[in-house]
Formats: sequence, C-alpha cells, structure tokens
Amino acid sequence: MKKKAIIIGGGPAGLTAAYELLTRSEIIPIIVEQEDGVGGLSKTVQYHGNRLDIGGHRFFSKSERITEWWFKFLPLDQSAANPHIHLTYQQKEMDLQLKSGQTGRGDQVMLLRPRKSRIFYRDRFFDYPLRLDLSTLRKLGGWTSLQILISYIYSRILPIHPEKNLEDFFCNRFGRKLYETFFRDYTEKVWGLPCSQIPRKWGAQRVKDLSISRLAKHALRSMFQSDRSLSQLNTSTSLIEQFLYPKFGPGQIWDAVADEIRLMGGKFLMNSKLKSLSGNGSNRIVSAFVVNLKDGTETILEGDYFISSMPVRELVASIDKIEIDEKVRQIAGGLQYRDFIIVGLLVKKMSIQPEKGKDRVEDNWIYLQDNSVRAGRIQLFHNWSHWMVSNPEYNWLGVEYFVNEEDEFWKLPDERIIRIAVEEMEKIGMINSADLLDSTVVRALKAYPSYTGSYESFGIVQDFLDSVENCFPVGRNGMHRYNNTDHSMLTAMTTVDHIVSGSPDKSEIWKINSEESYHEEKK
Repeated sequence: MKKKAIIIGGGPAGLTAAYELLTRSEIIPIIVEQEDGVGGLSKTVQYHGNRLDIGGHRFFSKSERITEWWFKFLPLDQSAANPHIHLTYQQKEMDLQLKSGQTGRGDQVMLLRPRKSRIFYRDRFFDYPLRLDLSTLRKLGGWTSLQILISYIYSRILPIHPEKNLEDFFCNRFGRKLYETFFRDYTEKVWGLPCSQIPRKWGAQRVKDLSISRLAKHALRSMFQSDRSLSQLNTSTSLIEQFLYPKFGPGQIWDAVADEIRLMGGKFLMNSKLKSLSGNGSNRIVSAFVVNLKDGTETILEGDYFISSMPVRELVASIDKIEIDEKVRQIAGGLQYRDFIIVGLLVKKMSIQPEKGKDRVEDNWIYLQDNSVRAGRIQLFHNWSHWMVSNPEYNWLGVEYFVNEEDEFWKLPDERIIRIAVEEMEKIGMINSADLLDSTVVRALKAYPSYTGSYESFGIVQDFLDSVENCFPVGRNGMHRYNNTDHSMLTAMTTVDHIVSGSPDKSEIWKINSEESYHEEKK
C-alpha cells in the first residue's frame, strides 16, 4: 500500500506540501480543513459580487523556486507584462505556458501590480516606506525634521545596548523621534501592547535590514533607475516597487492548486477538525482522530507522515500516547495570538483627494498612524485588482482591526462594528457616510502568532516537535512564526525535501525566515 501523509490545514503551506508530495513521491496526501474552502488566511471572501483579501497578500518572493511555482498555476498576464522583467523569469514563465497550452490571458492569470502604500498621519499622507525628500520634510515641518535628524544622530553615537525590546530595536535603527512619529502607534495597534513590552525578535523578523541608511540609498537610486525585475534581488523586501497578484484575489491560486491536487489523487476532508493525534508510545504519530463539524461524523486516519499548519498551542494539546514533558505543555499553552477583523465598505467615492495629476487614489494600503481611531490600516481592494469589485466605478475598502477574541470589540455584533468603521473613516476624512452602498464584516482567528507570552521559551517546544520523527510543523501558525506566503510555502517544500530524502534532521525547515539563518538578499 502507498504511504499516506495526513496534512492538518488547507492553507498555502498545507496545499504546497500536498502538491509537492504528489509530484515528487508516491505518498498520498489527505488534507483536513475545518473550513468549507481552502486557502486559510489567504482565501478570497466573496460578498455580493465583491471580493475581500483578508490582510492583503502581495505575491512577491526572492526565491525563484516560489515564483516559478506560482506561474505553474497562474501565468503572468502577458497583456500587461513589463518589458523590464528579469529575462529568466519571463522566459521560464512563457515556456510553462507553451507546455500547458495556456496563453497568459483570460481569467487564470497573475497581474503585475505597482506597489503603493502610504502613512496617514496628522491629516497628511507620507509615502511608506518613508522617502527622505523635500516633500516629506515640508509635511513634517522644520522643527520636527530637525528633531528627527538629531534623534537619529544620537542613536548612532549612543545606541541602546543591549536591545531588550521592540522599542529599543526601532530607536536604534531610526532614532526615537522617527519611531514615535511613524512606527509606535501602528505597531501597538497591531499587537495590543506597548512596544516596550514586545520582544525585539518581532522587529528582526519583519523589518530585517531596513534602516535610515537603506532608505536613503534606495531614494537616491530611485532617482536614476528602478529595479523592475520580479525578484528585485538587490532591494529590501520592505522597499519593493511591484508585486504579482491573482486577477481575482489570493484565493484564486489556492483554489487552482486544490483542483490539481484532487486530479492527482489527493484527498480532502472539508469542514473537519482534528481532535487528537495518537502516538505509538514512543516518538511517532500513527493516527489522527477527526470530527466533521457539520454532521459530527468521526474518522480515524492512519498515516505515515503528519504535516501540521494548525496553531502550535492546539497541536501540542492534541497529542496523546507520546510522552510530553509538563514544561513543554506549559510553554505551548502559553503561546499567544492576535486576531483580526476586516470591515468591507463599498462606497460611491472616497472623500480624500488623489495626488496631483491622478484621477483616483492609487494606494494598495493606507497605514493609520493615528491613535484617535482604533482602525490600523485600510486596504483599497480595487487597486489590488479592479476585478475585486463588481462595479469599477465604486471604491471597495477594507478597514482592518487588530484584536483578541476576548476583547469586547470582537464580541460586538456586525452592525455595530460596521457603524464604528464608517464613523472612523468619516472622522479622518476618508469617506462620507452618505456614499456608503454596502458593507460586511469578516473575522479571522489567530491571524498573527505573537512573540509575547511564553514565546521566549519556544525553543523547548521546537525541540519536542523535532523529536517526534514523523511530525512536521509548517507555515505561519504551524511554526508560530510571522511568515509571509512564500516563507510558508518554503517550509512545506523543505519538509517534502526531507521526507523524500529520508533525512531525520529538520533544522533546515526551521531556518526559513529566521533572523540568523534565512537571508532574503542575494549574497
């Protein structure tokens, strides 16, 4: 009999693992997904003909392996292809189209999108990442600009050492004044804690090498040339100028991947939740106990490999018949998460004025560095792809709130949350409530694994999971790491590399997107 891999979670990591197993081995994947659709946080939610992208998903990677993988399912839209795209990608993508019979046009395509996001601060817009130009200095004012300069020089001469928290991390890289102006309020909205209580690990994970000097170099280089290659290898991830995006949102590619998995013999158990994983009394898992959330049907799945993208806290709690030290259980049980609410607002028009020479506001995201409103960020779905909105004459916004499920805000009825979102958007001048046409609320649990709680001792949990021979945590929640989509996919690909090779060493999987070992820049 062929071996089986039980995959917990049908998000990007789980689907990537299933596809890789089917194309590179004789192992049959069985995907257990508690929703009625695939994609996880990367799914596209449809409401009255309009599409929402939960959290916003730029399809960008410095890994050629990932970009080529995306193009297998959604080729680049050649009608909008950029002639400056790196030839390697362009040629390989066209070869894939010829082999598959695809033309690169129609609905099953990746769009090449310009990246534009700004910070809304004190009723003014600032480019994000910040541009060190006269426009920025003029908006800040002479005194604030001088304070930022002095503060930055001070941080270079007398840096905080050691860096104990995220506030120290930001102050050392940008100076305290710039940190307080453009970083503090938004970051504290996201995590619900003062930056002084957030470990510096988060900054190292997300900001990586971004700094004032990097911003200055990028601004100077942009005056003469722009990197229009898909990989943008010499550009910091935070400074990229373009990205790929499925025509109908991120869920489009994961639906296509799921269809291909089914055609190749992979199996799905939808609306099903893992209740427990049973071991053999030693260091291997032998079966998964699964319950259908709709009809209560119980199923026991025997398997040879178990790949999990479910939250680590739930994974450890589900394991039985394998000896687990009480300290491991305590640390796993103390891991924390941040939940997410996005409010879709369809409006006739936006109240804010477009930039000079533009006929509409062109941002993908607007960051709200304003503590007078609870909302943290606004997505403009129609600028990700105008196929995300049913009527291209309208504006389709996503107002984002970062919360915990225990918060009163999370427990409010949808109608109240919509009213708050409309009031806040009107308060800061984004929209007029009279222009509202439709609205909806989408909630996402455990959207962000937190670096607070017991995370400082996470290595102990990691060691335990590594000791379970045939258990492979992958993805964002599976590894409790703030991964982007490409990082989550790489963890799944590397897991399959190890399964196929039979290697017992899982360290390469954990290196992906780690501060010390995973480098996105070309060396």
